[in-house]
Amino acid sequence: MSYIDACQKSGPGDVSSEVSTARQPTRALIYHLRDVVKTREAEGVAFRLRVPSLQIAMGEKIALIGESGCGKSTLLDMLAFILQPSAVGAFRFRPERDGESLDVQAYWKTGKLNELGDLRKRHIGYVMQTGGLLPYLTVQDNMNLCRSVLGLRPDGMVEHLAEELGITPHLGKLPDALSTGERQRVAIGRAVAHRPSIVIADEPTASLDPYAAEKVMSLFLGLAEEFNITVILASHAWRHIKQLGLRRLTHRTHCDADKKLTETVVSG
Repeated sequence: MSYIDACQKSGPGDVSSEVSTARQPTRALIYHLRDVVKTREAEGVAFRLRVPSLQIAMGEKIALIGESGCGKSTLLDMLAFILQPSAVGAFRFRPERDGESLDVQAYWKTGKLNELGDLRKRHIGYVMQTGGLLPYLTVQDNMNLCRSVLGLRPDGMVEHLAEELGITPHLGKLPDALSTGERQRVAIGRAVAHRPSIVIADEPTASLDPYAAEKVMSLFLGLAEEFNITVILASHAWRHIKQLGLRRLTHRTHCDADKKLTETVVSG
């Protein structure tokens, strides 16, 4: 079903994504969200993202599909503790299988933003659409960045990732010397190098041609599988995601009659 077909089937102002039924209930949950809401207003127009229920298991590979402006990045930023919700029923995060389930809302309510930052640095990797590499650092230093911040000693991980990603000859180069696809491979390596519990990717292949996008995504998911990393990615390329067989989150977007409020409801 195309995006246009979905609009026609759902009616004016209402867009529903396809639903994947895949779920692995035996795995421990890394995220458990209930009644989470984020509202933003600008110039008399409001956008509201609502998550009635969302459970993500450790090691799962999740895709949120939708057009620009439907709230994909907003959800990712909340899951990365960058953006605080407007209202929360429950927001639990369990980064380690043998660890405790953390009440993220309690961190926000008590102003423990530094502690949230520490959780993010240790347990979350992030891949941006543009790569987000530091232009004055070499490829190797960019890939080592998160490890350096955490004080991790060299253990061959960066070299292993470079080999898997096919960028070993470029380790001593600056990002400007690389192609767009090569820079995205470096960004993926950087996100995975400190062995996070989860990697969040916001349109990681949007700037690539279809062949390069397929290659980079396959490398990304292969590394996530190798290190048992949970993946949540946002994309508008629903056909590509469908081919990869990822679990897709349900989302529904609706505009009110006077077009002053757009609401997206996400569940999974």
